[in-house]
Amino acid sequence: MAHYLVIATYSPEGVKGVLKNGGTARADAVKSAIEGLGGKMHSFHFAFGGDDVYVVAELADNITAAALGLAVSSSGLTTARTVVLLTPAEIDEAARRQVAYTPPGK
Repeated sequence: MAHYLVIATYSPEGVKGVLKNGGTARADAVKSAIEGLGGKMHSFHFAFGGDDVYVVAELADNITAAALGLAVSSSGLTTARTVVLLTPAEIDEAARRQVAYTPPGK
């Protein structure tokens, strides 16, 4: 299973929902959605600044991650960006692969 960082931002109506039901309820709802897709939520954090929530989740594949992102963003109350996370071992493997690449202008 792959790991993903989901970065979410609430609309004003989404913030009202968090205020009404609380942060723990929101984290539980996200955990339930992830587990419903066969995944595991590793962490859920609210944040200051431009982004409101950071979630680290383990999901089966990119299609499953896309399904989660689509469901979240389609609500209109939250926008989500998804970042694929790689382990150091995965980067080691990537670094060993030969790539035939020509830089621009060469």
